[in-house]
Amino acid sequence: MPELKTVGLFFITAIAEIIGCYLPYLWLREGKTIWLLIPAAISLALFAWLLTLHPAAAGRVYAAYGGVYIFTAILWLWLVDGIRPTVWDFVGVFVALLGMAIIMFSPRPA
Repeated sequence: MPELKTVGLFFITAIAEIIGCYLPYLWLREGKTIWLLIPAAISLALFAWLLTLHPAAAGRVYAAYGGVYIFTAILWLWLVDGIRPTVWDFVGVFVALLGMAIIMFSPRPA
């Protein structure tokens, strides 16, 4: 199932990006230790590397990845920030994932 592999890779990529951005946020906004920048940099480097593993053209990957990123960010909002998403958050996630599926899995000319 290459579709599940692609979506799974998108999800792992999104986690790496969110962690890489969240840790500096904790340092800048929450007064946490500056040492958080080290794992943040590692996470962002991992994010960039993971993007190279995706099977499609870069522009298509970036466009489709956005849908999974939105899903992951809303999940992060709920699980990490402790804020329950609204019905509109869920609708937005559905639309974003639908867009991702159309971009990544629609038939392509040979």
